[in-house]
Amino acid sequence: MAHIRPLLPEDFPHAGRIFFCAVHEGTRNVYSPEQRLAWGGATIDLGRWRERIRGMAGFVAEVAGEPVGFMTLDGDGHVDLAFVLPSQARRGVGAALLRAVEAQARAQGTPRLTTHASLAAQPFFARHGWKVVEAQTVMRNGVALDRCAMRKPLSAPR
Repeated sequence: MAHIRPLLPEDFPHAGRIFFCAVHEGTRNVYSPEQRLAWGGATIDLGRWRERIRGMAGFVAEVAGEPVGFMTLDGDGHVDLAFVLPSQARRGVGAALLRAVEAQARAQGTPRLTTHASLAAQPFFARHGWKVVEAQTVMRNGVALDRCAMRKPLSAPR
């Protein structure tokens, strides 16, 4: 079972590693090598991750004390980053992170959550009640990537 804790600025190396592995290994069935390279890069850019994580709110999932996934939530209810190590996929890590994000959003009075889900993540979000709003194609380093804008309305806290 994963332990969920708040995302901290010092989690940037873990976030970078989880993202890199999730993109390069976890999306092989839906994106080409060229697309994964354009999206995830050839190496983990720790400086970029240090800046990206600073000031972000979210959660980290740990298994046996090791970070294995993370999810972020901004003040408008947008889930920007949602990644789990491929070795931990389909073990409830993503679901635990999503429950934490949803609880936080409800506590803040956020009426709905939104995200831009990769084709690999779209089925996960759909299983948890999210709906596709729009299919999209975005450019990453000159390469087209398909994704979905998704949304989930939230009920008030009980």
